[in-house]
Amino acid sequence: MKIYKKTNVYEEALKRVRYLYDEFDEVLVGYSGGKDSTVTLRIAIEVAREKGRLPVKAIFIDQEAEWGAVIDHMREINDDPDVDLRWYQIPFKIYNATSNFKQWITAWEDGVETMRPREPYSIKENKYNTESFYDLFNKIIEVDFPQRTALLGGVRSEESPRRHVAMTQDATYKYITWGKKLNEKKNQYTFYPIYDWSYTDIWKAIHDNKWTYTKVYDYQYMYGVPTRSMRVSNLHHETAIQTLFYLQEIERDTWTALTKRMSGIDTAGKLSKDDYFVKELPFMFRSWEEYRDFLTEKLVKNEKLKQKFTKKWEVYDKRYEKMLLRDNLIKAEIQTILANDIDLNKLRNFTETPEMEDFRRWARGDEVKYTRIKNRYIPE
Repeated sequence: MKIYKKTNVYEEALKRVRYLYDEFDEVLVGYSGGKDSTVTLRIAIEVAREKGRLPVKAIFIDQEAEWGAVIDHMREINDDPDVDLRWYQIPFKIYNATSNFKQWITAWEDGVETMRPREPYSIKENKYNTESFYDLFNKIIEVDFPQRTALLGGVRSEESPRRHVAMTQDATYKYITWGKKLNEKKNQYTFYPIYDWSYTDIWKAIHDNKWTYTKVYDYQYMYGVPTRSMRVSNLHHETAIQTLFYLQEIERDTWTALTKRMSGIDTAGKLSKDDYFVKELPFMFRSWEEYRDFLTEKLVKNEKLKQKFTKKWEVYDKRYEKMLLRDNLIKAEIQTILANDIDLNKLRNFTETPEMEDFRRWARGDEVKYTRIKNRYIPE
């Protein structure tokens, strides 16, 4: 666990949340059921108890295609007297990364058979003037919590160098850098009080305090998923496709409901990891560039998306042409195609790795931090 002077990340997170409770009329937790939001919620409960402000209000936007174990955990949270859970099961559009033909689905669409029935106590009407999942949090805060509001999120900078810079440089609210503005005029912000935690800090806090958490992580551990690669999200997100390779072994009923509900799921689940995460160049291609361009032409059916991908490949080909192991970048581009990642999240994540950042430093003439990376990525 990272140690501060006479303190640690747990104590620092408590101090941050105490400050927010003193500053804002409303403090909420954006809750996904994942490990990071679990820690954020429990820290908020501890502070709210100190200040006599229980129960803690929490927001869960149910994306329908959720792990069954996550829903079981949410029901436990809903029964916790220290938590006032606002469970949103409202219609909104969400991307399906497993299909080239039906790439968007309306979660909780009226008039169709959904994966499971709505909870009797959930919020079911979309009165927020948006169908976009990424806009929902902002709109929900504006409509349902119009006061001075601090939304607490379980985001950590360890997962991305760019995220670390964003949360340690410019102030969002007064002196606080670890957040972002939702609506500055209405004094509504998102804050990340555990931004400087490691994943090891997360699990230490959970186990030391015996906090309940979703059993998805136990299933992933038993299946052999590396601890740093464990994640909880909707099951058709571009960064969650690998879960489809074992979902049917762990949660048979969830798998059956998901394949009935969404196009492309069954095909994705029947493919192997090597089909989605290509490590060796297929023998019929002379280079990774040729393979990438072939996939772009044959697999990307939407012409606007094809143009978007092609333009990005051209920019990166020029920008990183002197990088010795440029094939690794092109493999990330190929993964972007295979995962139908229209927002380029996988590619963006790769370009934010320390290796890529060191190459950019070298290209600018700056000192490179790691000799190991210099030898691998930069021409002599």
